[in-house]
Amino acid sequence: MNAAEGTARVVAAHPQWWMGLMLLALHAALAWGIADWWPRAFLLTHFGLFLLWQPVWRGEKNVESRYAFLVVIVGFLLSVWTNWWLIAVWLAVLFGLIGGSVPGMAERRQRLVSMLAALYLLSMLLIWVVPHLFPGQVVEDAMVLLVRYGIPALPIAIVLIRVESGRASAPVAVDLFYSVILFLLVAALVLGSFVVKQLSHGNYPLALAQTLFAIALLLVTLSWLWDPHGGFAGIGHFLSRYLMSLGLPFERWVQQLAEFAEQEAQPQRFLSLALRHILDLPWVTGLEWEARQGQGEYGVKSGYSAEFSFRDLRLRIYTRWSLSPAVLLHLKLLTQMVGHFYDAKRREEIQRQSAYTQAIYETGARLTHDVKNLLQSLRSLCAAVETSGADQAQALQTLMQRQLPQITQRLNTTLDKLRSPQPADATHVDAAAWWEGLIQRYSGRNLQFQADGPAKDLKLPAELFDGVADNLIENALRKAAGGELQVRVTFSAARGGTLTVCDNGAEIPKSTAEHLFQGPVPSQAGLGVALFQSAKQAGQLGYRLALAANQRGMVCFVLTREA
Repeated sequence: MNAAEGTARVVAAHPQWWMGLMLLALHAALAWGIADWWPRAFLLTHFGLFLLWQPVWRGEKNVESRYAFLVVIVGFLLSVWTNWWLIAVWLAVLFGLIGGSVPGMAERRQRLVSMLAALYLLSMLLIWVVPHLFPGQVVEDAMVLLVRYGIPALPIAIVLIRVESGRASAPVAVDLFYSVILFLLVAALVLGSFVVKQLSHGNYPLALAQTLFAIALLLVTLSWLWDPHGGFAGIGHFLSRYLMSLGLPFERWVQQLAEFAEQEAQPQRFLSLALRHILDLPWVTGLEWEARQGQGEYGVKSGYSAEFSFRDLRLRIYTRWSLSPAVLLHLKLLTQMVGHFYDAKRREEIQRQSAYTQAIYETGARLTHDVKNLLQSLRSLCAAVETSGADQAQALQTLMQRQLPQITQRLNTTLDKLRSPQPADATHVDAAAWWEGLIQRYSGRNLQFQADGPAKDLKLPAELFDGVADNLIENALRKAAGGELQVRVTFSAARGGTLTVCDNGAEIPKSTAEHLFQGPVPSQAGLGVALFQSAKQAGQLGYRLALAANQRGMVCFVLTREA
């Protein structure tokens, strides 16, 4: 660690010490006059201590050349040109700088240190410096003793006040607005006292009192006009409105931006309209923009510009004249609003693409599921043909006459889904006929069918029950791997038709069972979406597909109407 870094750390740890020493050096330079050579030396020392204490530049940052040149000029003036007017201006600047940092201080002792320093500067300015501005003014001996030996107690108290190092080292922001206001108030007080004294040819204390009274009356009037209670909005309202609008109807601009957002769904088209809308501002001549999906420029470039960025959007705005801080704040706000709307448009486009992809995926998965169920029905018929003998020809013909029209109808329904993805009205069939057809379709397979009571005058959505039954039965039969597997299919007319499929195979893993009807699940024999699609279709028709039991030797699925 070099000497500069060590000094910066000491200053940051105890800034009140350096402030007190700075004020003591200033007191030594002013209290005994400024005509001799040694007050100039103390002024130069004071300025050096000020540079160590100052809260504007951080010690670890490099100072630009123009600011370094300004520092050299100020130091040269304080050490060479000894003038009471220059001293008065310097004290007013110090008072504004110290007073402007008070609002940003949270610790009570730090605020006390700044208030004592401000009190010392104001006292020296009004009691000692301003009287020396009048030619021939004689300062009384009591006042001289007070200045030379009484007022230094304030800087000494600042040095002796103990402030916690952690809180003292925290950077304090200087409020530019407060500093300028305080400087102007002190300048008005000094100049007002000087003018009143010169015009009235009276004594200085009376001129100072008259000036203080006039300034106090003006401040009281301004404070009342700032926020009155009589229907008038107040100066504060008009000032805030001016700073936010800067001659532009802000509400109208935002309303037009919202209309662009409603009219244009494409992000690039919206961004183009919004940026061209910025060119309507009277002080904007052109702009350049760059985003993730492209770049471009509008208008005419000028000698003044400012850069703004918001996430992926970067803007360089060219203006007719140099931008003030208020205009920069205004342009930054506009850039953020355009960026927010642009991001919202991009998210909407991504959501539309995701919804389109999801619709394609779900439609394909649903049709694949239906085709797979039809293929399973055809396999069942083929198995019945292969296992039947000559004596079963009549029964086989009856089975074909009943099953082939149903398969043809289901295939037509699947093709209708492909032509029109919108959900169609479900076709209801007689429950008893559907149950009989299911038994015949799976005849010859190792299945146990059981009807729990008669199903009279009961209608079922054929597509839903066919799809669920085929899917559950095939999933259960797929578990057969060398062991004796029993699959039991039960139908009950209770609650508008209840279908139950149970097997004595292995249980479904818990991680899979938790997401069985909420989305696609890993599958070795299919796409893993059959049960998800079946559950979704059941919910649309007022039914519910659920896993009723899941343990080894007893795995049951139930399809029933919602309560």
